[in-house]
Amino acid sequence: MNAGYTIRRATPRDAASLPRIERAAARLFLEYADALGLTSEMLERTNSIQDFARAEQAGLLWVAVTREDTAVGFAPLRRVCESAQAAGRDRVTLSTFRDVPWNAPFYARHGFRVLSLAEMTPGLIRLRENEQGRGLRTDLRVVMRFDCRD
Repeated sequence: MNAGYTIRRATPRDAASLPRIERAAARLFLEYADALGLTSEMLERTNSIQDFARAEQAGLLWVAVTREDTAVGFAPLRRVCESAQAAGRDRVTLSTFRDVPWNAPFYARHGFRVLSLAEMTPGLIRLRENEQGRGLRTDLRVVMRFDCRD
């Protein structure tokens, strides 16, 4: 329990509320939109309920819930890394904006490091290509990794 919230694995009923939560989180980028090349359309685009349902079914989705068990966030960092370590995974990777304070600087404070292009797997390269195809400025983004076995 942290600040009145509990972190738990998502259940099938959580998926429906997560696009709304993701959209609210995206709106935090409004003040950075011009500098990051983001449009309001991009900020309104979220993962679908089906995307979240697939992640839940694969056991890859966590939610932060209130005392009333209402989802208010998802995929908290510490729990994802702890779960990856417990499952014997070597690493956790993510892609994020380099200069937004709650993005790369935040992850760096929690043990993530920026990967060089030479360290990127074909899957991470495809991720970057997908982001670019969605209009994200990949020159302003970094791929980061948390090593679970240090």
